[in-house]
Parts: sequence; C-alpha cells; structure tokens
Amino acid sequence: MKLLSSATSPFGRLVKVLLHETGQYDSVEIISPATTPLAVDPIVQAANPAGKIPVLLRPDGPAIYDSRVICRYLDARAAAGLYPEAHLWEVLTLEATACAIIEAALLMVYEKRLRPDTQQSDAWIEAQWSKVTASVATLNSKWMSHLQGQFTMGHVAVGVALGYLDFRHSDRNWRADNTALALWYAAFSERPSMQATVPQE
Repeated sequence: MKLLSSATSPFGRLVKVLLHETGQYDSVEIISPATTPLAVDPIVQAANPAGKIPVLLRPDGPAIYDSRVICRYLDARAAAGLYPEAHLWEVLTLEATACAIIEAALLMVYEKRLRPDTQQSDAWIEAQWSKVTASVATLNSKWMSHLQGQFTMGHVAVGVALGYLDFRHSDRNWRADNTALALWYAAFSERPSMQATVPQE
C-alpha cells in the first residue's frame, strides 16, 4: 500500500500514528507529493477527486481517502480494536471533535498563507479560533474520563489535534484554563507513535 500525505499534514499524521500503533507502518510506503489547495498534484487528483490528502492507494481495490475512512480501514485490517463497539459513539464523537479542531486550525493557516494580505479577514480567523477554544474546553470539561480510559482512535485524534495547535498556533496557548487536558497531552505526546510522527517543515 501507499499513503499520499505530507510531513506537515495533521490528517496525514492521524493515519501515520495509527499505522505505528497497529504495527502496520512498515507495510505502507509514504509518498509526499508537492500538493496544495491551490495547486493539486496530479497523482493526488487522480486518486481523490477532491484533491485532498491523505489518500491510501491499495493494490487490491480503489483508493481510499479522508483520514477517518482510512483509519477505520486500517484498524479493521489489523483487527486492532481502536473503534471498540462498546464505546463506538464516544470514540467517533471524540474523533469528530478532534477533526473539527484540525479543520478550523488549518483554515486559519490557509487564510494567512493562501490569500493576499488585502483579502485576509481577522474576523474569519478569530471565528475559526473560537471553534478551537470551544472544542478544547469541551474536551477538558466533559471528556477526560474517556481520554483516561481504554486507548482508542479518539485518543489518537485528540493527541494529533493538540499537537497541530502546538505546531501552527503555539502563540495562542490552548492550554490556558485546560489543565487536565494539558496534563493528559503531556503524557500522550511521549508515546513512540507520536514522537515518530512529529511534523517537520
């Protein structure tokens, strides 16, 4: 199999962490095409009509895209149990919350990098950050018992989302007023899978 991703993609990192956690990393070739939202690499476009990474190319079937779809597939392939049936809806909600954080944080980056200075909207950027802060606060106040329980894909997704905030928005200090979550992440970020996938420019 081949994974189309990049060294900085948080959605790609979700897949890479799962690959490490399930012992599948060495069975997947990582390919890093030169692709952006404004200039999609042809290999990405051919595999995913939306032109987004990550994409998983399989020798025995069509390409799979969207990190959540890829992660469910790889978890099932390894029978790893990161989406346990007994807690499935909680895991999926944690995963969705983490992906919402990533999406909002990415939109902030795109606003600054891809739009001319005269067209950038501070109000738009702050609106995205408000989604981040609300989601992080909810994780801190309502989801710590789950994060401190059985290891699931929810843990991976939250860890990667918080790591992306540190990577791209460290000046925003998501840890303020979120002590329990900050302590959890300090420990979680030391996992070998997280250390092996730290984003690099």
